[in-house]
Amino acid sequence: MYASVKTNIASVLKKSGVLATDISAVCLDAATHTAVLLDEGFNVLRPSIYWTDSRSVAEVSYLKEKYNDLILKQALHKPDTIWTLPQLMWVKDNEPEIWSKTKRILFAKDYVRYLLTCEYCTDYIEAQGSMLFDYNQMKWSDELCEILGFDIEKLPPVVAPSEIIGSITKSAADETGLCEGTRVICGTTDTALEVFASGAINKGNMTIKLATAGRICVVTAKAYPNQNLINYSHIIDGLWYPGTATKSCAASYRWYRDTFGGDFGNLDESAAKIPVGCGGLMFHPYLNGELTPYADPLLRGSFTGVRAGHTKAHFTKAVLEGVALSLLDCKKALDEIGIEYEDNAFIIGGGSKSLLWRQIVSDALGIELVLTENNDSSFGSAMLAGVATGVFEGFEHAINKCTKTVSTTKPNKENSKEYQEIFELYKEIHDALAPVYHKMKL
Repeated sequence: MYASVKTNIASVLKKSGVLATDISAVCLDAATHTAVLLDEGFNVLRPSIYWTDSRSVAEVSYLKEKYNDLILKQALHKPDTIWTLPQLMWVKDNEPEIWSKTKRILFAKDYVRYLLTCEYCTDYIEAQGSMLFDYNQMKWSDELCEILGFDIEKLPPVVAPSEIIGSITKSAADETGLCEGTRVICGTTDTALEVFASGAINKGNMTIKLATAGRICVVTAKAYPNQNLINYSHIIDGLWYPGTATKSCAASYRWYRDTFGGDFGNLDESAAKIPVGCGGLMFHPYLNGELTPYADPLLRGSFTGVRAGHTKAHFTKAVLEGVALSLLDCKKALDEIGIEYEDNAFIIGGGSKSLLWRQIVSDALGIELVLTENNDSSFGSAMLAGVATGVFEGFEHAINKCTKTVSTTKPNKENSKEYQEIFELYKEIHDALAPVYHKMKL
């Protein structure tokens, strides 16, 4: 991980022509829930378990049976394999020799930042993804840490994402090409900074993310504890961005490309010629189980309705449509809870680069999508660093200076109507196959 960081920093400095002396601050972000287990000397003990990994199914079942109400009350979520607590329980149960050596726990970006600064901490949004954090008290939970059997004192101090926590050390400067003494901002999770970078800083703003996972998030004034939602604080005090999620979004398209060949451009071009509904071919993107609205790690991906006349282009578009229908499942969950949002949404994530996919998602959800010029998490990190160091007067000033709309995608009403009809079959197929998947071995 750190080797990649060093390589990338050197590459960016070389390609951009920016001098290290002109960099006023560094801010880090990464995918959340990615715990790094460390020994007493801060040495990494094992590869991190990524949030898509479903190995902790048994631990999740145990947590649901014994501690479901406590976890929902303090962590605002129900147990699932995506969270750090059951992942760490799996390590404890299956790798006791590793667990006995674990003296510190950090998260991906925090570990890299530790190597840059020798400062040991995390931010409160990252901590919320651990299922060891009490949202109500905004501190590590004694009760949740007791479930794990981990000393709460060994968890890192929790600070705000915008806090300046230290500076680049001499050794890190020698390794990266950055200047010794350059200020380092704590930073936070990738989605939190993508939400910020897109311009979603006001109540009712919505983001739709086409990345490894698909997310629909709405900026609100409070959290919404619910099995169908993932609750995180916004980087702006007093705001939240609760959201729904489909577990394999761009991950489904990448799996399809890697398995069956082609490049995304050519795949999109051929799929664009296929009518809505793919002649009855349907894809369910449950490659790693599913989150909203099922919270079921045992679900499987599937193609159904295959006929002799279906071509590779049909299968390609079915993947794109299947993810869009899963996002529609997510949107309907938001509607059932009653979270209010605007009639358009910022579209973010790598999948947003596909004009075809943007149109399919817009049609399926029946909502206008707004694409900004830059909305990835690294851009959000740079903006956050600017806020933290006074380059910007505040979050709104940063948005006004940095965000630029490059296109909007409006839903086709006829297509939207057709997708609503297809969605009913999509749900029926899930309901019919879910019991079968539960009988299969992982």
